[in-house]
Amino acid sequence: MSETPSRKIQLALILVLLVLIWLWAAINPLSREDWLLENLLVFLAAGLLLATYRRFAFSLTAYWLFALFIGMHLYGSHYTYSETPLGFWFQEAFALGRNHYDRLVHFSFGLLLVYPLRELLRRLAGLTGRWLAILSLAVVMAMSALYEQVEMLAAVLVSPELGSAFLGTQGDEWDAQKDSGLAMLGALSLLLLLALGKAQGPVNPR
Repeated sequence: MSETPSRKIQLALILVLLVLIWLWAAINPLSREDWLLENLLVFLAAGLLLATYRRFAFSLTAYWLFALFIGMHLYGSHYTYSETPLGFWFQEAFALGRNHYDRLVHFSFGLLLVYPLRELLRRLAGLTGRWLAILSLAVVMAMSALYEQVEMLAAVLVSPELGSAFLGTQGDEWDAQKDSGLAMLGALSLLLLLALGKAQGPVNPR
């Protein structure tokens, strides 16, 4: 695939920004062990995107959405999700009972990642219309449920003593179900906007 100068510049900018955020997050995190666990997801996602770039390149819109989500995750890894200053600000501003930054990230998982997943299904599977929306939503829900399982296994197998900090449950026994529900709600929100014609984006990368 031929790269235009504009696309190359934006991809380079995305890479530089993420590296800078990663370096910031790596300096004196609140919990080094939690930071290492959280970065397993970052290394996996970044490695997968880099390894598959030549075979399947997403649109610039999709890469910016990936970058925004990874940036949010890195911010959470620096403080641990339950101790983020932004989450405490929301807690105080809206009189919430807990730090909800992890809820925001799970909602953003669906909101930001359903677009590239939709792009993937449209271009590789040739889906359009209602089935494209239904399967895009289904994939987000499946990925969210899978992540909850992987998160639990990582906490149990790698560092059981980190459990609460890594999982970010903050004493909520329904935390996993709420997180998955918010991911579904985020994905559904964007799909509805796309269906209403309020958020159209490019299908082919440029």
